[in-house]
Amino acid sequence: MSGRLRALAEEVRALEATVRQGGGPDKAARQHELGKLTARERVARLADPDAPFLEVGLLVAHDRYEGQAPAAGVVTGIVAVAGRDVVVVANDATVKAGAWWPETITKILRAQEIAMRCRLPIVYLVDSAGVNLPYQGGVFPGQYGAARIFYYNSIMRRYLRIPQFAAVMGQCVAGGAYLPALSDVILMVKGTSFMGLGGPNLVKGATGQTVDGETLGGARTHTEVSGVAHYALDTDAACLDKVRELVARLPRPHLPAPAAWRPPADPPSTAYTLLPADHRLSYDMRALLRTILDEGALDEFQPGRAGEMLCGDARIEGIPVGVIANQRGLIKGREGERPRFGGIIYPESAEKVAFFIERCDRQGIPLLFVQDVSGFMVGTEAEHEGIIRAGARFVEAMACARVPKLVLTVNHASGAGYYAMAGQGFDPDFIFSWPTGRMAVMEGEAAVQAVHGPALDAARRAGGAPAPELRQAADAMRADYEHQLDARYAAARGFVDAIIYPEETRPMLALALRAAAHNPGPHLGAFVLPPMPPAAMGEGAA
Repeated sequence: MSGRLRALAEEVRALEATVRQGGGPDKAARQHELGKLTARERVARLADPDAPFLEVGLLVAHDRYEGQAPAAGVVTGIVAVAGRDVVVVANDATVKAGAWWPETITKILRAQEIAMRCRLPIVYLVDSAGVNLPYQGGVFPGQYGAARIFYYNSIMRRYLRIPQFAAVMGQCVAGGAYLPALSDVILMVKGTSFMGLGGPNLVKGATGQTVDGETLGGARTHTEVSGVAHYALDTDAACLDKVRELVARLPRPHLPAPAAWRPPADPPSTAYTLLPADHRLSYDMRALLRTILDEGALDEFQPGRAGEMLCGDARIEGIPVGVIANQRGLIKGREGERPRFGGIIYPESAEKVAFFIERCDRQGIPLLFVQDVSGFMVGTEAEHEGIIRAGARFVEAMACARVPKLVLTVNHASGAGYYAMAGQGFDPDFIFSWPTGRMAVMEGEAAVQAVHGPALDAARRAGGAPAPELRQAADAMRADYEHQLDARYAAARGFVDAIIYPEETRPMLALALRAAAHNPGPHLGAFVLPPMPPAAMGEGAA
């Protein structure tokens, strides 16, 4: 076995370290000169000591804007605050003064959706100059533009009753001021925070009035005059301590007591040697699961049937979970049957998984999809066995399951198999990838054959070499697919919440499962509103 996973992990870690620097040491030093903490320092101060941080979207936009938008200028994720899991959204003022890029909106919306789906409190650490004006076309308009942030604010406040705390710790201007205004509690920092629909320069241009920022929209103005804000604190540290105090006052959710658990059968680091050097080659998924599950134990469901799909009951840090995983390699069939190709979904395996999902859904057991799937089987035999019908049943069972769904991509995530294994379009609660994850409609060589195959075959039959332009087009397509298949490409576009590593897979999955458990369900879509009372629907009117 090769170190493919280890090599890619080292590359991703190096990239993440660069992204975490935000606008760089000079910009961080400038924050400190102003008496302000950086976004990551604020999150660290807010969090409980040594609490793991599940950062969502760290690599978003890292390969756009010539590297000028690390993490899209906002830090988002889940962390424990006063013993309570909360979602955090922290503008990074070292990146273009915290201005909103198009991907900033994407990240904030994803954070809000996690808060709504999991019924977690959300804390906004606001320090933003507003819309990044050269890119306003991707920020301001559209169904998923900045307005949707305020829509989610309103839904959380009015219907879902999800606590929202906004600490204005720097600039908060124009429409962005509605984010704290639609929160439950607003905190400000004396001398360094400002909140207003227009700053002093805009006010002077619009009205001719000359006013300083503190008088116009500072902490004392909004806590003593306008009443817009509720607490004025002296420093960033004091503000964050007050947020911790407010979170600590929240009623505790009624969650099941954590069960005792034991570590996996094999050290998580073992996973680095399990995946082959060539992503197309086989390995033992059961061995991989032994590095993730408590005691490595998987109580398999129908183990003698459709061996290309593994289904079974397990625990992760004591939390029950139904595991659905793709087994690679050549799968021995029953007597008289031909072997099957691992990583492919056949009619029988689709039926098996659909039944298992429905059983877990009835029993309230969360689902973990471990993806290494190349797609559904094609061909005369599969079509005659009803692969379309069986695949539809698999997809419907997964899509309609009301329990939390988590996804971990360890290798391939291709074709309709990616969809069936709880692809992003089906709103899994969380979707993670190892650095080796490869997400695309198909592999590059398959795409080349689909597009250029007839011309390449014709050249071979004619006994000559393909024309230079044909070779160049085929090579360019291979290279393009290889680039887009990389997990970093997916992470840069928010197709996964985070790239995680073998040694942190268990704690991150456990954190996600505990977060999802705050909502008893149903876990369908970004949020599900409680039913309206009859009077609100017009019933009973005279």
